[in-house]
Amino acid sequence: MSTHFFKSNRRHFLGALALGASSAFTVRGAFAEELTRTPTTNEGPFFPNKLPLDTDNDLLIINDAITPAVGEVTHLSGRLLDAKGAPLRNAVIEIWQCDRDGIYLKQHTRDGDPFDTNFQGYGRFLTSSTGEYYFRTIKPVPYHGRPAAHIHARIWKGDKKLLTTECFIKGSPKNEQDGQFKQIRARDPKGHETLCLDFAAIKGSKIGELAAKWDIVLGYSPEA
Repeated sequence: MSTHFFKSNRRHFLGALALGASSAFTVRGAFAEELTRTPTTNEGPFFPNKLPLDTDNDLLIINDAITPAVGEVTHLSGRLLDAKGAPLRNAVIEIWQCDRDGIYLKQHTRDGDPFDTNFQGYGRFLTSSTGEYYFRTIKPVPYHGRPAAHIHARIWKGDKKLLTTECFIKGSPKNEQDGQFKQIRARDPKGHETLCLDFAAIKGSKIGELAAKWDIVLGYSPEA
């Protein structure tokens, strides 16, 4: 997978703002033991069969549109690390999720299902030198067939796919009704905990914005 598609646009400030305000950077050797690796999950049937024209990290605004997507605005950020805590830079993180009404972009483009056309439904980000990434999106919601709200993610380094995974809303009662959620927990209880995120209200936000932090840990070394 090539990374030539990363060009400057008017919304890059979103990533710069989020990364600049993040907590202390990870330092090589700061961890005495290996970190818990992020479990792999199924890709699912709804990865877009046709990517939107806008594929940046702001899923709420498409190109230069004025009307934003409907949903609870969420700032999703974190770091991409190896098992020793070293950052993985210049890796591509893709995310995709359904709109506020539980419809995926693929269902819209393939089957004509109604979809929030102001929601991008898919985005990608090139990790920084410290392994950090940032997306502005909506809080995930359930859809027909999957009770647990979630956001899918894939990680690439060059043309090599390193991981396919997903995150959930920590403490959601719908999680226990979801087969995928329970399968991951049964297979990897410790890793499963790293997929459950707090979607916390941002203090002082006048529109009820949320923030979720997700550090993704690979069984991969930057030197490999």
